[in-house]
Amino acid sequence: MPLITLSNRAAFLSCVEDLLHTPEVQSMRSLPHHPGVNCYEHSVFVAYVAFRIARRYHMDYRAAARGGLLHDLYLYDCRDASAHPGNQCLDHPEFALRNASTLTQLSDKERNIIQAHMWPLAVHLPRSREAWAVSMADKLCATVEVFQLWRRMKLRAVLAA
Repeated sequence: MPLITLSNRAAFLSCVEDLLHTPEVQSMRSLPHHPGVNCYEHSVFVAYVAFRIARRYHMDYRAAARGGLLHDLYLYDCRDASAHPGNQCLDHPEFALRNASTLTQLSDKERNIIQAHMWPLAVHLPRSREAWAVSMADKLCATVEVFQLWRRMKLRAVLAA
């Protein structure tokens, strides 16, 4: 079964399209993330993988997609130590939550998805299946990106356009 189909893409976009074209989310394109991947590409990749996991296991796939998209909405260059007060791994979920909260109305589930996506490094524990799905999707996607596999995936062309 292909990872992306027209119906999956349409269902995914119906969950996140209102956020995708905002200046805040679009600005993530200019922020480096993992090698060869910007923050926008990473966030869309995580959102789609979490959406597919949640949809497959009858979870709230809309919350998983939206939380996945916004999980790294910290909006600063993570390589600039002066942009955040401490450890990037611990700081950025709080910055992302603050920025996401000003962008859209978040459910409690979406708030926890954003805060807990760095567990076990961060202090917030995932409190829903959807938060666990996003946390796992984030780690999977980061691994694919660090090993440069994302560059070769057809999914990149479809999702990050």
